[in-house]
Amino acid sequence: MNKIEFEKALNLTQNAKLWVDLYGENIVEKNKQRYVTAIEKFTKRFHHEDFEVFSAPGRVEIGGNHTDHNGGKILAGSINLDCIGIATKTKQNYVSIVSENYQLDFSINIDDLSSEHEGSTIDLLKGLLAGFKETGKNLGGFDVYVTSNVLSAAGVSSSASFEMLICSILDHFFNENRLSKTEYAMVGKYAENHFWNKDSGLLDQMACAVGGIINIDFQNEDNPAIKNINFDFNKVGYEIIIVNTGKGHADLSEEYSSVPKEMKQVATYFGKSVLAELKLEDIISNLKSLRNQVSDRAILRAIHFFNENTVVEKQIESLESGNFNEFLTLVSASGNSSWKLLQNCYSMSNITEQVIPIALELTQQFISKIGKGATRVHGGGFAGVIMAIIPKENTKDYIEYIEANFLENSTYSITIRPYGAVKITGLMRADNY
Repeated sequence: MNKIEFEKALNLTQNAKLWVDLYGENIVEKNKQRYVTAIEKFTKRFHHEDFEVFSAPGRVEIGGNHTDHNGGKILAGSINLDCIGIATKTKQNYVSIVSENYQLDFSINIDDLSSEHEGSTIDLLKGLLAGFKETGKNLGGFDVYVTSNVLSAAGVSSSASFEMLICSILDHFFNENRLSKTEYAMVGKYAENHFWNKDSGLLDQMACAVGGIINIDFQNEDNPAIKNINFDFNKVGYEIIIVNTGKGHADLSEEYSSVPKEMKQVATYFGKSVLAELKLEDIISNLKSLRNQVSDRAILRAIHFFNENTVVEKQIESLESGNFNEFLTLVSASGNSSWKLLQNCYSMSNITEQVIPIALELTQQFISKIGKGATRVHGGGFAGVIMAIIPKENTKDYIEYIEANFLENSTYSITIRPYGAVKITGLMRADNY
């Protein structure tokens, strides 16, 4: 597709629902302009007339905080913030990328993927390419212009969004769209584990890759069980709001990695590799001897793991049975467990800075006044964002309340989109011109 064809297809009546599904009714035009601008910058930088357009969303975590890396269960959804890429396949042995958000313009020789583990976008891209190579997938050269509105280092998976975008490009250009979303996610995890030195699980990548609201059971890490949950928050009159606390977690990898590390210490005590191979009763009945081998915090984090698995199961039951009030109670229970047991609401390296607890408490004060809603820490935690589920008739007041008393321009209204990592030009109708 070229620029003229894309802009004609952009405003076809047949494509109107696609854009609403992707971004929600209120910001369709704003996002359409994002694509037009990105294409203009792509063609100016790379001088290609023809291109394909790709998108991969960020994600919201609804239940299952820090369970994926130990074979647990999660409930998550892809959101209307995304990373988009304008790309063209080339005959060169290089991947050339312009990243607007990080003001980067660089090329990588796909035959030289050495990394210094410095945690840069360059290293992450090398890790993705290496992941394809290590697993026997096809590689080749392409040029891509990337721009994202997924909040960076804030807990809505800006890195996983980028990873799944690149995987979708590589799948389309060189692998005939044969790869599963699980394979995408495994490549993203490989890149983070080996090129970012980050001991992450698969939650972020799977939620960004698949689309919609999904339940994932990671007990079989090589083939996690995925279940789509058909639920629309808008239809029950509620809205998801994320609040950016203003403090990113990019420099907190060590604290983030301590969670799976400590959970696995508990599993190792029992001769297991992950907590999913155990039951809560194993922890309780062996508590005295266990405390001689691992820290108290590790034990509390292990108990959180089992609590969260139960919460996710009950969340799904409540959504499928239409018991939304029970669902809200469970969201709050998840948040309380993260705060009390998992202990990822503030950083131990700067314990006096507790912006997440402040945002949570302000939100809880608001919810108490209106009598309904839920809130919890979101994502990896320690810094970043919180999530609130607020009745639609109260969201305007909530946003004003948070921005007046906490932090201006900190709130984002989120809709769940049904698409994960996709080729946008493959979804668009382009037959009426």
